[in-house]
Amino acid sequence: MKDKMYGFTGFPAGKLTTTPIPNLFFSELLPLIDNLTELKVTLHVFWLIGKKRGALRYARLEELLNDDRLLDGLITATTPGEAALRDGLERAMARGMLLHVTVHRGEATEEWYMVNSPNGRELLEKLRGGELDLLADIAEDVQLQVERPTIFVLYEQNIGLLTPMIAEELRDAEKHFPADWIADAFREAVALNKRSWRYVLRILERWRVEGKDSGHARDEIPENSEARRRYYIPKGYEDLIEH
Repeated sequence: MKDKMYGFTGFPAGKLTTTPIPNLFFSELLPLIDNLTELKVTLHVFWLIGKKRGALRYARLEELLNDDRLLDGLITATTPGEAALRDGLERAMARGMLLHVTVHRGEATEEWYMVNSPNGRELLEKLRGGELDLLADIAEDVQLQVERPTIFVLYEQNIGLLTPMIAEELRDAEKHFPADWIADAFREAVALNKRSWRYVLRILERWRVEGKDSGHARDEIPENSEARRRYYIPKGYEDLIEH
C-alpha cells in the first residue's frame, strides 16, 4: 500500500511518444467512470495497445498480470493488485469500453482484451468469422471463444452500478450456476419488476434445489391466483415481496 505521494517533475523536452485516445472518451466516457481502478486499467490498455503495430492489436491478460508497476499502482488497503486488475477489466467490459475473447491454443488458454473501437470490433468480427489466415501470428489450431455478456453486464443493465461487495458475489455466482441460468434469473426478476441481486440469487438457489424446470408450468396456474403470484418468489423472500 502506498503511503506517500510522489511529485512529477514534468515532461522532458523533445519529441515524446504519445498514446492516441479519442476525444469521445473524454467527453462521453470519462464523466461516467466513477471507479479509479476502472479508469487506470482502461487507460493502461489504451497505452499497451497503442504501442503495438499491425492488424492484430490486443492486450493479453498475461501481459497485464506481469506488469508489476501496473499492479503496484492498483493495490489498495483491502485489495491486492491482481484482484484489482481483474475487477477493473470486468468493469470496463461491463461499460462497453473493452472487448474480450478467450483464445485456446491447444491446451493453453489466453485472455485477449481490445478497445471497443473500429479496429477492435473488426478484429472481433474476424475472430468470429474464422478469418485466421489474416492474422499471421495466430497458429492454425487456435480456437476462439467469444465472451458472452457477463454477469456484470446483466447486473448493471438490469439493477444498477456495481460495488466491490456485489462484484465479489457475482463472481462467486458465476462459479456455481450455468450462464444461461443466470441470464434467465435476471429476466425473471426484471419481468416481475424485482430488480434486486438478492432476488436473482434466490431464484438461482431455488432452481439448484428444486430443478430449473420442476413443478407446474407457470401458464397452467390461474392468472389471478395466490399460487400464480407466488410462483416465482424465491423461498425465504415471501415476507419481503409485496403482492
